[in-house]
Amino acid sequence: MIQKHKSLVERAAQVLPPVANRATTLGVINAYGSIVVDEVGKKYLDFASGVGVNNVGHCHPEVIEAVKKQLDSMIHVGHNVAYYPSYIELAEELNDLTGSQRMVYFSNSGAEANEGAIKLAKKATKRPAIISFKRGFHGRTLAAASITFSSSAYRKDYEGLLPSVYSCDYPYAFRTGLSEEEEAKRCLKSIEEVFQYQVDPSQVAAIILEVMQGEGGYIVPPKEFLENIRDLCNQHGILLIFDEVQTGFGRTGKMFAYEHFEIEPDILTLGKGIAAGFPLSAVVAKREIMEKWEPGTHGGTYGGNPVSCAAALASIKVLKREGIENAQKMGTYLKKHLLGLKKEFEGIGDVRGLGLMIGIEFIDDKGQPDAKKVNWLRNDALENGLILLPCGTDKNVLRFIPPVTVSKAELDQAVLILKEGLQKLGKKERGHAIY
Repeated sequence: MIQKHKSLVERAAQVLPPVANRATTLGVINAYGSIVVDEVGKKYLDFASGVGVNNVGHCHPEVIEAVKKQLDSMIHVGHNVAYYPSYIELAEELNDLTGSQRMVYFSNSGAEANEGAIKLAKKATKRPAIISFKRGFHGRTLAAASITFSSSAYRKDYEGLLPSVYSCDYPYAFRTGLSEEEEAKRCLKSIEEVFQYQVDPSQVAAIILEVMQGEGGYIVPPKEFLENIRDLCNQHGILLIFDEVQTGFGRTGKMFAYEHFEIEPDILTLGKGIAAGFPLSAVVAKREIMEKWEPGTHGGTYGGNPVSCAAALASIKVLKREGIENAQKMGTYLKKHLLGLKKEFEGIGDVRGLGLMIGIEFIDDKGQPDAKKVNWLRNDALENGLILLPCGTDKNVLRFIPPVTVSKAELDQAVLILKEGLQKLGKKERGHAIY
């Protein structure tokens, strides 16, 4: 029986398992642009964007129009049953966006795309091993969890996982205290040591990494690091997979984050912002690799749903026309103001990121990760109408991922809420009663 007199949270507790760890207890009934509205009518700035999904904002009118038009003609036929326009048009668009001579396979989620990329790499190379990186996040299905090293919680009680998976160090100069160049060399050495002591490179099918780590802490690697990995892959016949599930579709001020580094992958995985909130993901790979994926060796029922593809095509139009440029401008604007807060308030160790994917790392007076500050600030922001999420393996990074269509006024409001929270936190710290 539906009990509408209870809140959404109360009703959820009776029918939904605790496995989904929600960031808030909000019950949301409406959303538009950068705003969500809860069940009592309070408005919030949504700087979580559905965890990096609503890149063009909630319910963008052009996306809604495209979806309604698609609904009038076709909802589902199955891509492994027949061909249909939006599926082919989106594949052509992604091929053009990634430099042509590529082919596209659609799935439903980022984890599913990464599973597909792993299978493709193994199939194309006939090799068993995969290398990924510490603090990397690639999903929570079994194979995706096998290559995820951002938290042992994602692996606990699910061992054993996919075999022949090896982890290496990903550059994090702020934490190690090394220069960017020294840190890149240290991490490259960790790959060489894996080759020397654990798996011969001739047995490695692929190296998979996030071009900019998301869940691991919004960490931007030195260009030299990615260049050297590209060279290692070329040298040993290893396929390079870039996981751009979170960084793709304008999030970093480019259509894809790898454009910042001028390094192309062999296989690219996409999701989250691809379809403005509709379930869709994609594996995009060089034609000569994709052609080795024999009929029937991979599949799925809902991948490339006509409505999701129509939403993606509309979203890409918005990004190309104005969204990416706005992400560049507003990202620069936001980062400038966040760096200003770093100068003003103790406890902010680093502000980093690309475009509108920016993280603020908090540390205590000993320079150690301070997750309590982040948790307190998130709760204070929420009370004042701003939704923010944490990230980092220690949950001590506050991340800003507003829609790339966000306005300057909305950014000003968010920065003011955070600044007032920092001021309150400072007073509480001086009174020795923070948390």
